[in-house]
Amino acid sequence: MDVAMTSTTRTVCPSCGEPVSDADLYCESCGAELQAGAAPSTPALDTDTEPTIELHTGAPAEAFTPGPCRSCGGTVGADGYCETCGTKASKPRDHFSEQPAPWVAAVCDRGIRHSRNEDAVAIAADPEPGSRALLVVCDGVSSSLDSDVASLAAARAARDVLAAGHAQGMGTESSREAAVIARLNAAADAASDAVLQNTSPDSPNPASCTFVATVLEAGLLVAGVVGDSRAYWFPDNAEAVGLTVDDSWAAELIATGVPRHEAETGPQAHAITRWLGKDAPDHTPRTTTLRVDGPGWLLVCSDGLWNYCSEAAPLADLVRQTAAANGGEPLATSSALVDWANAQGGQDNITVALARLS
Repeated sequence: MDVAMTSTTRTVCPSCGEPVSDADLYCESCGAELQAGAAPSTPALDTDTEPTIELHTGAPAEAFTPGPCRSCGGTVGADGYCETCGTKASKPRDHFSEQPAPWVAAVCDRGIRHSRNEDAVAIAADPEPGSRALLVVCDGVSSSLDSDVASLAAARAARDVLAAGHAQGMGTESSREAAVIARLNAAADAASDAVLQNTSPDSPNPASCTFVATVLEAGLLVAGVVGDSRAYWFPDNAEAVGLTVDDSWAAELIATGVPRHEAETGPQAHAITRWLGKDAPDHTPRTTTLRVDGPGWLLVCSDGLWNYCSEAAPLADLVRQTAAANGGEPLATSSALVDWANAQGGQDNITVALARLS
């Protein structure tokens, strides 16, 4: 995720040659460190300590025995390195998943090109399929040392606010919609506070992240967004729907008539115009409401996925085909979509959250 548009001097990454800002600490394209040893003078946390990741089992990721080496399949030793090829094992944050109910799941992955995972996801769901699901995705801006920690804190804080209660309103459909939107606004406030709490007050590059959340309750679907992470609704027997509009330079170009492909592949394609963070101009999410009355897939994702398939209709086809190949199981489908994005190049962190409505 690129930093919001700035006027800082541009240069190039010494590792891959891609354009970077002189304020960037990491290259957006390859993840290379640009300012060796640079760190806030008063760090918000120990950046050498990996944030605790709670998997869908509810246990801390650190309590799990490391899996096989992702490079050769060998055994990872107690020192964190493969005993066969010597490759350093993946950190828990590099790839994790959640599945609070059989019909809802999410997978978050570092991708191939980046050195750390600044994406984050937090989800919740009731056991009955189609009843209630809460999906939150945050994508950290890569110019800050703390964005990986802040994005995870933001996603979890928002999820907890959304899960705190059911919105009833005054008994009418319009009041119920208004109540859900108010709860989404409160979730964004909590996410913003979490980002601020994980930002060093002296940091020249304060932690920032995008925010997208969906609330599905009894046939009502509400999506809220700040930045360019996205939500989609893919009904089985109707036209695919993009639920969010990006807060980005590319979206502004598209609104003026620039073709989508041209706008989304230009030099400022991923420059966002709104975000969560200390220097954010406004973090109130833009919301969309929709009545859901049939089977389909609800997708919430970061740009690590939609970079490679942006428009709703082809992305819906990809999700349906992937789901069919994985028995319609949300966790397996989410994982396969992450694998697909990595196969396309994996140039960004990737997050996929899915709910299957039958």
